Amino acid sequence: MAAPYRRLLLLRRIPTPQLHTAAASHCLVPTALVKPSSGPSAAERVETPLSTLWPGDGNFKHSWHSKLGSSVGPVLIGQAAFLLGLSNSYASAQEDSVSPAAPSDQAEANATGLQRIEDGSVVSNEHTAKWRVFTDNARDFFQKKQLAEAENLFQAALLEAKEGFGLRDPHVASALNNLAEFCRLKKEYEKAELLYLEAIEILEESFGSDDIRVATALHSLGMCYHLHHKFAQAQTCYERALKIEGRVMGVGNPEYASTLYLLAKVLSIQGERRAAESLAEESIRILEEAGLGESPTCIQRMKYLSTELIKSKQFAEAEIWQRKMLHTLELSKGWDSLHTTHTAEDLSLTLQALGKFKESEELLERSLAAKKKILPEGHFLVAGTLVHLARLTLLKFACDVKNSNNDVATYYIARAQQHCNDSIRITEGILNPSSTDQNKFNSTSATDREKIAATVILLQTLDVIGLTDITAKHVQAPWEQDYTSTEGALHKCISLYREPDTRRLVTKVVKQNFLRCLRALLEMVEDHFLTQQTMELQELLSEARQIIEELGGESINNQ
Repeated sequence: MAAPYRRLLLLRRIPTPQLHTAAASHCLVPTALVKPSSGPSAAERVETPLSTLWPGDGNFKHSWHSKLGSSVGPVLIGQAAFLLGLSNSYASAQEDSVSPAAPSDQAEANATGLQRIEDGSVVSNEHTAKWRVFTDNARDFFQKKQLAEAENLFQAALLEAKEGFGLRDPHVASALNNLAEFCRLKKEYEKAELLYLEAIEILEESFGSDDIRVATALHSLGMCYHLHHKFAQAQTCYERALKIEGRVMGVGNPEYASTLYLLAKVLSIQGERRAAESLAEESIRILEEAGLGESPTCIQRMKYLSTELIKSKQFAEAEIWQRKMLHTLELSKGWDSLHTTHTAEDLSLTLQALGKFKESEELLERSLAAKKKILPEGHFLVAGTLVHLARLTLLKFACDVKNSNNDVATYYIARAQQHCNDSIRITEGILNPSSTDQNKFNSTSATDREKIAATVILLQTLDVIGLTDITAKHVQAPWEQDYTSTEGALHKCISLYREPDTRRLVTKVVKQNFLRCLRALLEMVEDHFLTQQTMELQELLSEARQIIEELGGESINNQ
């Protein structure tokens, strides 16, 4: 691990008084006086996984895609941090809090337009009152998704703050930060960046470069850079914020841990995985020592860390964290929760990589039973688990093929085929629903999101069908071998791609799965069934190569 981050972790051993910024007050209060909460806070940024829409890629590797969302933006009002809720589907940077401070009576008083400033005087005029009203109304419009009105009011609030308090007053920094947050949530990152920088400049002039309010603003700017893929700049902001937070709040404070975690993420993106793993683990330890080890935020960070470990093929270490997550979720949510089933399936895939097939299968079976209980009949997540089971069944047989007789082989192949058939029935029911199917699944036709998920799972299932034929080929006599299932899978894949509705849904993930499925089936046919190819199969192979070229890939013959 790089020397600066070794030193950063050594700070954990220095006893420092833990302080927390009181919302909209002018002093620091001991953390013990602030009631912890699991709700969102300005301290946690860029920290949410994509809802587990696709249960893994065609190779059963861990490929849960991350997405940055947002629900709360920090707003600097007066001389301390105050929270402005900005939460809905327009958000682009998720924040998961661990210990936000609740607004005090003093905060409510300060939010009326009368703002106490450092010399003890009170500024009150028409412009300061309008600043407060415009800010509140802008927030309300944003929450109603009336973005044009919200933007106009945030801009008006900035003008009133300048008129009422003066151009370089901290209240202007607050208004700049509000507008910057709004721009960030609209993904107007360059505009947001300039507003954040101006706010930070004012705060540094007013309170000095090591003030906690500067750290909060740096955190927000770092998040903006992070989302804009300016990772080196994000790293600099997070590092500066960490130094201030560690000195003021203490290195055992959950808010400090939040910044530590975000620094880990940008370091990982830049290839410094070892340092990232250490910082992520340290952020988890801080939460655990603060009594937040079972919080959603801590679980999320464990998931991130386990994913990073898997990327570097540290499966045994990833298993430890995944077991810890699953144990926590079993106690807190039980098996009637999709969080628990998803975590169990993640652990199952890791166990497969470690050759622990029996326990992997037990987890998948339990997850399948739980999903059938929780979800409507014919849900795509059930189909995803069935694909996992089908592939694991073939994997178990392949690893013990020398000790298996024909009866055992027939059992495994039939079991895998049944899982595949059930998965196809579910996914095709979503993609081409009859009136009966619609009554089973959400009582309405499937959304585009559900259709995309069903398409991906169907393609993964078709890939497994080809593997089933190959498995059978290795144990059957030549006159018993049959490639019709593989041919049928290839035909389904091509027909699915040619469907007008499917072509409309070809996202990046769908495209990747089409390419993977087509290439796999092509390779299977050409490697294992070359002598059995009919004219019809030759036409299918030719059409498959054409689709691969359309999707921007290279066919098997051109590789």
